[in-house]
Amino acid sequence: MAIAKAERLMNLALCLLGTRRPLSKRELRESIEAYLEAGSDDSFNRMFERDKDDLRELGLVIETVENLDGEVGYLARRDSNRLPPVTLDAEEAAALGLAAKVWQQARLAGAASGALQKLRAAGLPEDFDPYEAHGALEPRIPVHEAAFEPLMLACRDRRPVVFDYRKANAAQPEPRHVEPWALECWRGTWYLAGWDRDRGAERVFRLSRITGKVRSRGARFTAPVPDVVTVRETVASWAGETADRSALIRLRRDAGYPLRAKATAVRALGDGWDELEIPYGHGLDAWLVEFGPDVVVLEPAELRADVLDRLRAVAKG
Repeated sequence: MAIAKAERLMNLALCLLGTRRPLSKRELRESIEAYLEAGSDDSFNRMFERDKDDLRELGLVIETVENLDGEVGYLARRDSNRLPPVTLDAEEAAALGLAAKVWQQARLAGAASGALQKLRAAGLPEDFDPYEAHGALEPRIPVHEAAFEPLMLACRDRRPVVFDYRKANAAQPEPRHVEPWALECWRGTWYLAGWDRDRGAERVFRLSRITGKVRSRGARFTAPVPDVVTVRETVASWAGETADRSALIRLRRDAGYPLRAKATAVRALGDGWDELEIPYGHGLDAWLVEFGPDVVVLEPAELRADVLDRLRAVAKG
């Protein structure tokens, strides 16, 4: 179905760009096979109006012209739809060429490869290898979660989604209705920031906790989308990176190395335990729960209570 619509849009765009005079709906219907197969005039009119709006949203400038007989026609003048030539200096071409090769996820790899070819046509030398000067160091953005691609497209197209999400303190996932804003990779982990319709508030979701398929919804966004800086700060906060206090925990020796890496102080207690002082910010309770019996929270009291509540919820199943 998606391929059929894409072909129909392409045929409509070619008709509008290829004509020297405005074409009426009747002429367009007779020229495009998919429109001929429409069951009724109403069906064709709805399909045509949607296609015209989609092309305009993609950036095609479509003019509506009324002739002397009052008949409405459509065309897309080439001079109104021609992009200016792309000019890049050597440093700009090298930076964009390197960026195009960073992604290693399958779908993005194809798009990046095509973009790289366009960059070469715009001035990137054919024999230039963006990695040549970096030796064995090769930047990559790994993506292993199946939810990444549909969420990336939903963020781009501003489409609400539904998915099953398992919180750190829950044994079973539950459905979440979300207006996706942006995807952020924080310390090797992908997060989705968006508006949770069920809770009526901004939320951040860890992609590795999304189970099953991500389903799209046709409705529009109901909440305003914040700017990029706000989203990035939200992701950092919910990932536990914005810390304004310290927490004191007991950690079993030879366990919890990520916690040890964040610790600002470590003291051996004996009997196989260490005492750690770590930054305390939003999301720390969910992170500590993942270490199970290897972690005991000493201070502050509210963090200890939050961790215990999460552990009890998991135990109840």
